[in-house]
Amino acid sequence: MPPAATSGGEVSAAVATDYDLAVVGGGINGCGIARDAAGRGVRVLLLEKGDLAHGTSSASTKLIHGGLRYLEHYEFALVREALGEREQLWAIAPHLIHPMRFVLPYTPGLRPRWMLRLGLFLYDHIGGRKALPSSATIDLRRHPAGAPLKPGFATGYEYSDCWADDARLVVLNARDAADRGATVLTRTEVLRLSPADEAWLIETTGGTYRAKAVVNAAGPSVVDLLGRAGQPPRHELRLVRGSHIVVPALFDHGFAYFFQLPDGRIFFAIPYERDFTLIGTTDRDHRGPLDSVRPAPDEIAYLCEAASGYFRQAIGPADVVWSYAGVRPLVDDRSGKPEAATRGYRFELDGGRNGAPPLLSVFGGKITTYRHLAAEAMGRLAAFIPALAGDDWTANAPLPGGDFARESLAELIARTRAEHPFLELDWADRIVRAYGTVVRDWLGNAISLEQLGQHFGHGLTAAEVDHLVSREWARNADDILWRRTKLGLRLDATQVGALEDYLAAG
Repeated sequence: MPPAATSGGEVSAAVATDYDLAVVGGGINGCGIARDAAGRGVRVLLLEKGDLAHGTSSASTKLIHGGLRYLEHYEFALVREALGEREQLWAIAPHLIHPMRFVLPYTPGLRPRWMLRLGLFLYDHIGGRKALPSSATIDLRRHPAGAPLKPGFATGYEYSDCWADDARLVVLNARDAADRGATVLTRTEVLRLSPADEAWLIETTGGTYRAKAVVNAAGPSVVDLLGRAGQPPRHELRLVRGSHIVVPALFDHGFAYFFQLPDGRIFFAIPYERDFTLIGTTDRDHRGPLDSVRPAPDEIAYLCEAASGYFRQAIGPADVVWSYAGVRPLVDDRSGKPEAATRGYRFELDGGRNGAPPLLSVFGGKITTYRHLAAEAMGRLAAFIPALAGDDWTANAPLPGGDFARESLAELIARTRAEHPFLELDWADRIVRAYGTVVRDWLGNAISLEQLGQHFGHGLTAAEVDHLVSREWARNADDILWRRTKLGLRLDATQVGALEDYLAAG
């Protein structure tokens, strides 16, 4: 049976403790900030009301990219920053982040050829690209990516970006923060923030804490948290819902697609989890609760119709095996259409003068720029916590499991199979891409499947589940099947029930 869930070896939530910095929000920005601060030697508390990455940060399009479409909105600084981060993140997390070639078919009547060529020229040159190959014009009548498309597409453009396991990127930032001394508490909601003796008193569902400074990285709930601190926001937030669908694979090659639509929007079709295609995203202003965000039926139908306009194999809502949606907390720049709203970020600093403790709120942001955002947050807070000053150390420090050369992933998979001969290729590929070198921690010296304990199906064993509970804050089947892994796409109801029983017994 699995060991009891812990916060990663930290103090009990019932004990009030003093910290230098409290970070509220267990998404990518909050975990990235907690990691950066902990690595600078300060006492860090990370608070998340649900599971890590349970909201927006596990509901992305799974891309580490500059945002080619942002160029037509003149977001040159944002694209440059994001492009500069692509290879940096690939280097520190080569198990989670992988290069991918994207194919953009030219569609007569939509964006002209000169615009596409100019956009790709800028994309190649403004971000400091080094290892990723440059863009190229291709003949879709001969290129492998042309085969699954409807007849009539002749010219296309191929360019580079990266794919990422978004939820695991969040969890491993939290894991590294904890390994560097941070206290990470999930399922702990902040009820109230009160200034007291030049510090913040933080009342939560698990106890009361004190911190010299607080970072509000609550994502879509950033304004709500400001209200719990008695602070009116100075930036307005625009909540935009992005929905995605997953269908059985529409193509059998490794290229992804960037498609244009007559309404001016774009969408991606990406090879996903070996047997599926991920299609997204929509952009719709979100009004309503944030606790259970789901795609609307017409969003699912829209994505199916969009894909069917390009692929030979038409799809409909009945073909969707999984759908998900996330709410992006964007800075409201008064853009007309949701897709035109900036993906940049802003900071809002309250307090910090005349004895009032500092509260730094994060508005906006995207997964690709999280590390750079965290480093900038350190600079904003260094005047109040001097230890936060210093070099941008996270630029070269690998995330847990990422301590190998990014070119040697296949070698690590092969070595793992050689050391554990019962591992089938797909199984070894999945776990090495999830855990990197940390996979050794729970595989141990096992030379047979039986040595890993109960097998729940599709390579998920008790040994892996125990690791996820004891080291990655997993508590229930959803945490494991939809965030730490994507095995929810594969396990049937009986297998899920067996996993739930195992977790309950612990």
